[in-house]
Amino acid sequence: MNEKNPSESENQFQEQIEIIVDPGQTPVRIDKFVLNKLEKASRNRIQNAIKEGAILVDGKTIKSNFKVKPGMVIKMTLPRAPRTDEPVLPQDIPLDIRYEDDDLMIVHKPPGLTVHPGVGTPDGTLVNGLVHYFQNDELPVKEGNFSDRPGLVHRIDKDTSGLLVIAKNDDTMSHLAKQFFKHTTERKYIALVWGDLEEDEGTIEANIGRDPRNPILRSVYDEDDGGKHAITHYKVLQRLYYVTLVECRLETGRTHQIRVHFKHLGHPLFSDERYGGRRVVKGTVFTKYKKFVENLFDIMPRQALHAQSLGFVHPTTGENMSFEAELPEDFKTVLDKWRKYLGSRKEFRDKV
Repeated sequence: MNEKNPSESENQFQEQIEIIVDPGQTPVRIDKFVLNKLEKASRNRIQNAIKEGAILVDGKTIKSNFKVKPGMVIKMTLPRAPRTDEPVLPQDIPLDIRYEDDDLMIVHKPPGLTVHPGVGTPDGTLVNGLVHYFQNDELPVKEGNFSDRPGLVHRIDKDTSGLLVIAKNDDTMSHLAKQFFKHTTERKYIALVWGDLEEDEGTIEANIGRDPRNPILRSVYDEDDGGKHAITHYKVLQRLYYVTLVECRLETGRTHQIRVHFKHLGHPLFSDERYGGRRVVKGTVFTKYKKFVENLFDIMPRQALHAQSLGFVHPTTGENMSFEAELPEDFKTVLDKWRKYLGSRKEFRDKV
């Protein structure tokens, strides 16, 4: 019986990640820093990796309370994503189904639920719930996609709430995928951004690609330097002086598009830690105001982004389908508190 070299076998299921700490980074615990950099990982998993010596700083093992500083090089050896030829585990995860027929389903994804399995999240995802719901019915896989994403025509971020369309057969998958590729679908998002936007309406057109310093993040590129073409149209719904409620319509669908585009404008999404929105971007330095904002972060510990509406042509009937989902409770509560805060101050009452 031939056995593989253990190191070769392990390397098949591991990936090397290197992060150079940004020059402007303030001292912060290594476990918190890494948690913010990896899209699908838990604090417990990171702390275990540190104990096992799988996370090194400047080539040395460290403890969980070690604080990173600018210029440090962090190297991590972490498990790869699940094998794509392995079946997805069916799990009884509640699905908020808004519509269903023989060809497709519309689901509302709550914030905090990962859409499909991946590194750090092998199960407990929306897809695991879909596989359980459909039982023995085999969902289609998008051409060129991974087999751990059955039924998925498109995705939204883990901490973004809102609507998704699920394809139940190959013809529907193909038809809907073409609509998304040709940008003929209608997708509108509601976002709360820091600051007061200058224009009531506008278009952000800027290429988006992987951040060269952190592969988990995306950043804006000059046209000549690379990235993929990205266009976001926005309209102001309400101005709350410190923050602005906007409606966004996507003409393209790049990863983190709205989050990256508004950061590029200097108006990161409220409570978006990855892109600079989980700090006081606009407002006073008074302790009372800072505590008010921190309380809102506790209520909504995620980016203020909601996939509100979704429209497309039905693959079988040719009918124009349109769906809309109300804001989730955390988003509504944060908005109400901002309105009350401004309403309590004389200079802002006529603006709320």
